[in-house]
Amino acid sequence: MSTPPDIYLDTSVIFAAILSPQGGARMLLHLGESGLVHLWVGRQVLKECEAVVRRKAAHTLPDLALLLEVSGIQIGPDASTDDLELARRLVQYPPAALVLAEAIAARPDWFVTHDRQHFSQPLSGEWPFRVGTPGDVLAWFRQQMLLHVKKKDA
Repeated sequence: MSTPPDIYLDTSVIFAAILSPQGGARMLLHLGESGLVHLWVGRQVLKECEAVVRRKAAHTLPDLALLLEVSGIQIGPDASTDDLELARRLVQYPPAALVLAEAIAARPDWFVTHDRQHFSQPLSGEWPFRVGTPGDVLAWFRQQMLLHVKKKDA
């Protein structure tokens, strides 16, 4: 892996990272902090994160700000009309389509979510990136690192 992969996080992953210091979502933030991956979110995800944290775990709001800062999360570009049209074809739930459109605009390698209800990747192959949970991305990342080490040793 010569270039760190671009990983787009949705609200569910950031919220999980706040609540579980040992979970896969938090591990992704550690990888971002170390520069081994590039982490991305959109403005919609940030709005949703703040609202969810205020509603469900207001005492963790300072943790949200700190984790976003130290993990090097970048804010992606705004979605274009084309991005939004594609997102609406892929997911039916309007708030999820907004998040997906921002992810499409960011052009990541992975879209990471715990929300399988709204973001289940169809067989059509129309999605412009891989979709998975933090565990899926971590398994893929480990495999990529092993391949990199084997190439280096060869």
